[in-house]
Amino acid sequence: MGSLDSVPCVLLNRHGSGHRIQPSDVNYRANVWALAQEGCTHLLVTTACGSLQEKYKPGDIVILDDFIDRTTKRPLTFYDNSSPDHVGVSHVPMNQPFCPRLSECVRCSIEGLGFPHHSSATIVTIEGPRFSTRAESRLWRQWGGDLVNMSTVPEVTLAKEAGLLYASMGLVTDYDCWREDHAAVNVDDVMVRMKELRDKAIQIITRTVAALAQEDWGGSIQEARDTAKSSCI
Repeated sequence: MGSLDSVPCVLLNRHGSGHRIQPSDVNYRANVWALAQEGCTHLLVTTACGSLQEKYKPGDIVILDDFIDRTTKRPLTFYDNSSPDHVGVSHVPMNQPFCPRLSECVRCSIEGLGFPHHSSATIVTIEGPRFSTRAESRLWRQWGGDLVNMSTVPEVTLAKEAGLLYASMGLVTDYDCWREDHAAVNVDDVMVRMKELRDKAIQIITRTVAALAQEDWGGSIQEARDTAKSSCI
């Protein structure tokens, strides 16, 4: 917990120090709930991802606006009736999983910094921790997937249930394994590319936080909370 340009912020590493927690073992519910309890209203996240389409090149930064869920093991909702705060069922709408207004603020920051980027993409979230097979990678492409990762779901859906404004930057590290003329994704290459993208991500987040503080978010925050509340039966 701290501040950026006098704006109170919380920094949370979803995979833990040293990236020791595999994607399916991340306690997404605890993370999102803790952020909400600390008073956070906006969640701006980064995620390493592979490209499923030629135009999304390694090194690019992509603002996500939709997803396809291919996870199988993860708790997807707060509403399991284990807590007085979460009794019932939440049928939260997912026609707009990422906050357009927050995403636009991120886009403006990236554009202002002059980094290669794309303002729209559908991400396919797989269970992991293994990478996709070539057949799977080609299937995701046929489905209309632009990128593939292991962490967007259920983080984005839980943020919606918690009434938080959520935006995500996909940091493209590789071309997955669908390209015949390109080496398949591997850990070494991903880590090298992530180090290159890390400094850019920090600059974008810092610039975005400063920009957020200059706007009135009261209406957007209340709308997100109302949507979350009205979705619970």
